Amino acid sequence: MVFSSLIFLFFFLPAALFCYYIVPQNFIRVRNAVLLLFSLFFYFYGEPRLIGMLIFSILMNYLFGLSMRSTYRKPLLILCVIANLSLLGVFKYLNFFISTADSLFGLSIPVTGIVMPIGISFYTFQSISYLVDIYRRVCEPQKNIIKMGLFISFFPQLIAGPILKYYDIAAQIDNRKVSLPLFNQGAVRFLQGLAKKIIIANIMAKTADEIFALGINDISTPMAWIGIVAYTFQIYFDFSGYSDMAIGLGKMFGFHINENFNYPYIATSIKDFWRRWHISLSTWFKEYLYIPLGGNREGKFKTYRNLMIVFFMTGLWHGASWNFVVWGLFHGVFLVLERMLPIEKFLRFRLIQNIYALLVVMVGWVFFRAENLTAALDYLKRMFVPYKTDVYSAYLSNEFMMVAALGLVSCGFLTLIFDKLPVKTEYKFGFLRLVNPAWCAVIAYFSVLLLASNTYNPFIYFRF
Repeated sequence: MVFSSLIFLFFFLPAALFCYYIVPQNFIRVRNAVLLLFSLFFYFYGEPRLIGMLIFSILMNYLFGLSMRSTYRKPLLILCVIANLSLLGVFKYLNFFISTADSLFGLSIPVTGIVMPIGISFYTFQSISYLVDIYRRVCEPQKNIIKMGLFISFFPQLIAGPILKYYDIAAQIDNRKVSLPLFNQGAVRFLQGLAKKIIIANIMAKTADEIFALGINDISTPMAWIGIVAYTFQIYFDFSGYSDMAIGLGKMFGFHINENFNYPYIATSIKDFWRRWHISLSTWFKEYLYIPLGGNREGKFKTYRNLMIVFFMTGLWHGASWNFVVWGLFHGVFLVLERMLPIEKFLRFRLIQNIYALLVVMVGWVFFRAENLTAALDYLKRMFVPYKTDVYSAYLSNEFMMVAALGLVSCGFLTLIFDKLPVKTEYKFGFLRLVNPAWCAVIAYFSVLLLASNTYNPFIYFRF
């Protein structure tokens, strides 16, 4: 089940809200149980065969958390992390390792029929952060299995994040207040995310998919650029749209989920980009891998080594393919170069810095989108070596141009102003009091209209 589906919008969400709010606010344990049941059903609807995997992960990490009180805390932590990573390795990476071994050593080991559970990368990382924070004495083990289950399986962020850290959400699981202004903020944020997904990401996806599906000899240089521009819009508005909906849903149930995006396409460097893109993942790797490796405390060489390790793992986390590994290392190389060279002095003007960062990101997205490394390199050649430059006009439809213009504006200009408006201001000025509901009604209408008439609706990050 996806947020941008009619069954979620008109059946699941109203039922969840009704059952949640019919329970009095001071009965927080009952509300937690209601949310847990709906979260498990949400996952069961999309992955009925693998719901047991999620429940097993909850029970395993609940018991691991309680065991961290033992005097053998460090060996137990190592065991806990290995157990979680082993599950991730088997379900997500086993076939990748087998096919790689076959290629390198000329073997013929058949790949398995294992199906990867949706969202396993996200809830596994949440579980590991929970256990590490108990070990570090940042938080206490959760003794209530219902609360532990809700932390791992909370449906707004279960499938594609943001990745929650237990210490950020623990107090809210124990005690939270829901108010009409907070619910209103959540509903508005959810609708903004829905519009990003349906109105921009899905339409951009059509063009990107059509061009990337063509044979390389059928792609002209302008078409290659149109395709990667479309994908650049698609992946941002798809993933940030999901995060907006998750954050909005959280507010509707009284939770404050941390931001996951901060207009990454207006970044002035790759370092700045990773402060703004998938913030929950980058902070996870910083806290639980980069800093334990030594961070930037042990000299330049080890800093560069640590960055490359982190971005190798970042690429591998995104997918069991060498494409993703190369994508991660590609970003790692630029992060190292930015530390070695005074790039800001070379690129003195902000606009030039923006162009540099966006160009690097777009080149990286080719590895992210292409089917394999050969296809990615061929596509990059088409982008930078002129070929059939007159074949491209069929893809510059009025719909594409309008949505691309809307996407360009929404990447960090008008939306930056809109999102910064505090809720109380909306009620202070009569104009905004009229505009905000009207705006929400318009985007809700067009989103549902497009959703009802369009069968293309997957979320990119579901496969991670």
